[in-house]
Amino acid sequence: MEQIILASASPRREYFFRLLGLPFTVIPAKIDETPVLGLTPIQIARDLALKKVRAVIKKTDCKWVFGADTIITLNGKIYGKPADEYAAREMLESLAGKVHEAITAMALWHKDSPQADVRHVCASVEMAKLDKADIEWYISTGEWQGAAGAYRLQEKGGCIINSINGCPSTVAGLPLREFYLMLKDNGYRFDLC
Repeated sequence: MEQIILASASPRREYFFRLLGLPFTVIPAKIDETPVLGLTPIQIARDLALKKVRAVIKKTDCKWVFGADTIITLNGKIYGKPADEYAAREMLESLAGKVHEAITAMALWHKDSPQADVRHVCASVEMAKLDKADIEWYISTGEWQGAAGAYRLQEKGGCIINSINGCPSTVAGLPLREFYLMLKDNGYRFDLC
């Protein structure tokens, strides 16, 4: 299989790449993740995923570059990665007991393609009602750091989620089925072991 550049510093995306047995190198895209005003949450996620790919294409001669971005949104408000414990606490208080949307956008570029393939997947997530002790416990885990919406579903954050309508790996940062289809649709060969 051909090498893919993962334009992300996300340990979850690295985990999924290893799970799929993909040969990859991580080159984190250092971009400004400030949302462009006037775009919908889906458009923002897609824009950020594409910006990550474009930033890394300039740094490599690899044939494949992949970038992704996950956004949490509730009532039109975007919950990105909290800057500190205070911001994480505010996010969890806002999301507690409510259904919010997780959007993961993906961009895949191949050197022989005129443009990147950009896709997105959405999932609805119902967070449990959380009291102050629940929030303080979760803040103490440190999982909020670097996590959109201040939680990680695939880790201890699973303790604060009631249900998910959609693909759980979307919430974790890489919708596996759509990612697999994206690779196949763009001619990436999955060689048999």
